[in-house]
Amino acid sequence: MQGSFFRFYVHEDHRHHGKLVWEWLLEQGNRLGLRGGCAFREMAGFGRHHQLHEARVFDLAGALTVEIEFIVTEGEAQRLLEMLRREKVRLFYAYLPARFGVINPDAADPPAAAENP
Repeated sequence: MQGSFFRFYVHEDHRHHGKLVWEWLLEQGNRLGLRGGCAFREMAGFGRHHQLHEARVFDLAGALTVEIEFIVTEGEAQRLLEMLRREKVRLFYAYLPARFGVINPDAADPPAAAENP
């Protein structure tokens, strides 16, 4: 299938409607019917302020970034973007073309997911 790869970057303590943004975004993706989503906590990195952050045992919570990823069809991408605009959530993201599918699909997979590369 042809679609898009979304990766959002948020501070782990960033909140929207009282919830952690990474958690809220996964819940919203699930409500929109996306096939799946993941959140990953970074080990180290820097952003627009060029300050290096590293995960250490004694770090204060909230200092690192969480990456939230979705691989979506064009229709799903549009629904996700519309929802985020409506919610006025400020997020940095990467949005790339993606080709995806399931190797050896089973009956529970959507028919289009069984396409061969």
